[in-house]
Amino acid sequence: MQEPIALYYWPTPNGWKISIALEEMGLPYETHLVDIGAGDQFKPDFLALSPNNRMPAIVDPAGPDGTPIALFESGAILQYLARKTGLFCGATERERIAVDQWLMWQMGGLGPMAGQAHHFLKYAPQMEPPQDLPYAKDRYRKETARLYGVLDRQLARHAYVAGDFISIADFACWGWASLWEGQQQSLEDKPHMARWLEVMGAREGVQRGRALFAEKRADFKGDREAQARLFKR
Repeated sequence: MQEPIALYYWPTPNGWKISIALEEMGLPYETHLVDIGAGDQFKPDFLALSPNNRMPAIVDPAGPDGTPIALFESGAILQYLARKTGLFCGATERERIAVDQWLMWQMGGLGPMAGQAHHFLKYAPQMEPPQDLPYAKDRYRKETARLYGVLDRQLARHAYVAGDFISIADFACWGWASLWEGQQQSLEDKPHMARWLEVMGAREGVQRGRALFAEKRADFKGDREAQARLFKR
């Protein structure tokens, strides 16, 4: 019997990337919660796995050459799992290149910009003292809208993010894109993104990955101590 992969996780868009991938790939895993509101990401045991004090991370007991390996950074984990299983990474070299470039687009663009939009639109105005910054709110709202425009145009040409096949690029993008309302975005002018969100959200693996410890999810808007741990360290 295959030993389960240890998933170090909290129910956020970055955590969902890996829980969705593990579910879609049918890999056995066990979940270790990293409560980011309580500061678990700064504990020495977790920092030994993820020195950037960010989840998710994994430990695969059956790593290269059959020996354990620990990985951090969600994009690197997705690439590793895709190579390990041969799934969701494209069937040809051209497809694999497309997957890699759209995965990098999410890691360097969509994820950080949507995350900043969430921060300045939802959390910063509730901090103590309040940080209600019109310039920051407008900047990240507009940049997120621009990126969703890029995504919508790509999805006008293809069924999925990297082409006409589902891939880890879809798993990387879906969690952030599914929270478009909290980023003060609209789907009225993005019909192809709306179609893709619905198709992805109907997949059982996506649903199971998104539901993993969903009851633990919180917005931290009224929790000053959690805000200090999340945003001031």
